[in-house]
Amino acid sequence: MSGTQQYLLLLGMALGTVGVVLSLYGLARIMGPAQREPGKDVPASSGVLSRDPVWGRYHARYYGYALLFLAFDMEMAFMYPWAVVYKEVGMVALLDMGVFLAILFLGLLYGWSQGAFRRQ
Repeated sequence: MSGTQQYLLLLGMALGTVGVVLSLYGLARIMGPAQREPGKDVPASSGVLSRDPVWGRYHARYYGYALLFLAFDMEMAFMYPWAVVYKEVGMVALLDMGVFLAILFLGLLYGWSQGAFRRQ
């Protein structure tokens, strides 16, 4: 398949996706308009009105959890392309990933030593 054919296929898929989205949106608008109800605009939790404001601040202890999640999420994002080229590169790629995982493991040990995993 030539480069032009690949781009045409990609354009066709993009246009098809946009077409499906627009047709589903139009079908939803035709089938029934949204009804305005006073209870729909009130923030609620499981049908019970919340006593806390909606835009309340989160406690600072949750930022550590978020950073740990991002670190290990990025690890998976870097491991996929590495797995694709591992067979071509060989032992150098294995050593590079070992260094990468060692650095992440040191970060995990540091977070553990600072009490990032204690329940509060």
